[in-house]
Amino acid sequence: MNILHELQTRFAHVLSDFTEEPQPFAEMVKPAQDTRFGDFQANCAMPLGKRNGVNPRELATSIVEKLDVSDLCDPPEIAGPGFINLRLRDDVVEERVNDASSHGLVGVYPVETPKTIVIDFSSPNVAKPMHVGHLRSSVIGDSLQRTLRFLGHNVISDNHIGDWGTQFGMIIYGYKHFVDKNAYDQNAVGELARLYRLVNTLSDYHSAVAMIPVEEARIETLAAALKKTEANTDPNDKKQKKALKKQRADVSSAKESLKKFEAKRAFVEQHEELKKLADGHPDIARLARKETAKLHAGDVENQLMWGQFMPHCIAALQGIYDLLDVQFDKMLGESFYNSMLAKVVTELEEKGIAKESDGAKCVFIEGNTAPFIVQKADGAYTYATTDLATVQYRIKEFKAESVLYVVDARQSEHFKLLVETIKLWLDTDINLQHVSFGTVMGEDRRPFKTRSGDNVGLESLLDEAVRKAREIVASNDDEKTDAEGNPAPELDETTRDEIALIVGIGGIKYADLHHNRESDYVFDWDKMLAKTGDTATYMQYAYARIQGIFLKGEIDLTELRKSNFQVHLDDPAERALALKLCRFGEALDAVVSEYRPNLLTQYLFELAGVLTTFYGECNVLKADNETTKQSRLKLIDLSGRVIKQGLELLGIEVCEKM
Repeated sequence: MNILHELQTRFAHVLSDFTEEPQPFAEMVKPAQDTRFGDFQANCAMPLGKRNGVNPRELATSIVEKLDVSDLCDPPEIAGPGFINLRLRDDVVEERVNDASSHGLVGVYPVETPKTIVIDFSSPNVAKPMHVGHLRSSVIGDSLQRTLRFLGHNVISDNHIGDWGTQFGMIIYGYKHFVDKNAYDQNAVGELARLYRLVNTLSDYHSAVAMIPVEEARIETLAAALKKTEANTDPNDKKQKKALKKQRADVSSAKESLKKFEAKRAFVEQHEELKKLADGHPDIARLARKETAKLHAGDVENQLMWGQFMPHCIAALQGIYDLLDVQFDKMLGESFYNSMLAKVVTELEEKGIAKESDGAKCVFIEGNTAPFIVQKADGAYTYATTDLATVQYRIKEFKAESVLYVVDARQSEHFKLLVETIKLWLDTDINLQHVSFGTVMGEDRRPFKTRSGDNVGLESLLDEAVRKAREIVASNDDEKTDAEGNPAPELDETTRDEIALIVGIGGIKYADLHHNRESDYVFDWDKMLAKTGDTATYMQYAYARIQGIFLKGEIDLTELRKSNFQVHLDDPAERALALKLCRFGEALDAVVSEYRPNLLTQYLFELAGVLTTFYGECNVLKADNETTKQSRLKLIDLSGRVIKQGLELLGIEVCEKM
């Protein structure tokens, strides 16, 4: 039983006598911020009283008179202007914590009505090394799939890789004209990535050369208009001042755009070999697009190349996923849906949903200026077409009731248009949800880049995390001494390596997951691997400390868990820890209700804090009597199991010793 949910349900039943919409008010029953006022607090009487024009305290009294929670709580108390304070009965907390202690899933029971949920996450473009931008989608999506599965849902994780897009036309063109065969034989993905960057650089160069005079002319026109406006603007006219401000911003934006074009031109012209290649391939962008079109049309040579590249690309991706311990049920890339795209467009046209505009076929959604383009004027299909085919396939083949797209916030408009198009096209009540997230930032508060301005490679980032963790693990172990103060390290080199891998990868993941997913965050090595504060290392130490107590006390965990000893809550610190452990299920419900793993990291951090307070108040191995000792051993054993399970749902391992 989720006690919070049960209390909210009972309040909703009572509140239905006072409002036709009881649920929002029932959800105002929440864990108390200050435990002096109880374990839970209901603040619904104040807003409901205001709405109904009655005294909130009198309304709170009426609610309490009708409320039946005697099997769970001590008599409710009314405080202040109408707060309803609830304290769980001690025997209820004891019963719940003992149930969790004896339960394989630490007191968390599967949902009554499981759903079939597809989680679409990570989704890198292949033939290019994964970079730090792929980290958030990978770890957030993985944590959500783990948590939803743990709660009993039927989850299908799908890595919808970009294996058919325009980058392959660029790579194929690059391979045909610029490949270094020795480099390709030694590191295929590295060479393919170089070819992609080279073709992209040359294409950008020619585009920049063409756009510079256009942009210069635009700046000249904008500047002339601005000069005229400045001469005629009344400083006391707010509307004119606002128009002037916009014109100045337009000029500034155009100048920034020109700088970017000039930088792209200068980069190539400063490198003799690049300039020579650019001059030799003046139409490279169009020809690369032509290679893409040939691939999609079934050209034998291009398809053979694509088939040759793909195994190398998939193997490189898998190496990263193995390091992150991220697994997928499916890896159905864009190429899988290629044969379905024509039918999608045909159906949209037949239903009058897709219409022609400037040669392209588009879906126009009311209230949105930009159309959802499903086929370009040159006949090529788009990401929109593929995503539509993907939804249709997931409904038909997976019987999906819900699809979660763990994709960065910049794609919000795309998913909005996707959802609206699906509503028009398919007869379905499937729930499509964009689980958006912010950007990983550097210390300069800009997207995390290398000094040269490139995206930070994910593999190098993970390797660096493990290296730094290895230094910390070794340093901590080398500082250990025996009773006489002599050095007494406990870990051999192999164990140090194993712990460093767990701590380093765990630190990277936790640092990402403990932020609100919609927020940007600054990447900070020192904070990430700190032994104190809200970090994976702190949580891993909390778990290892519990195992250390069992080791020191020579406790047989198998016998402890089989024993008939029960947890007894005789000290306030024991009760506080037990109550926090009973709320593990509440934390998981909160995670999946909003798809926010940070609510789980918050719970675990708070649990570790309550556990620290417990240690300060209650001796475990030197308890006053055997009954108390066994009770406390079971309590910290459950704490360790909850910490381990919680970290596992975040995709993070624990160590028995650190």
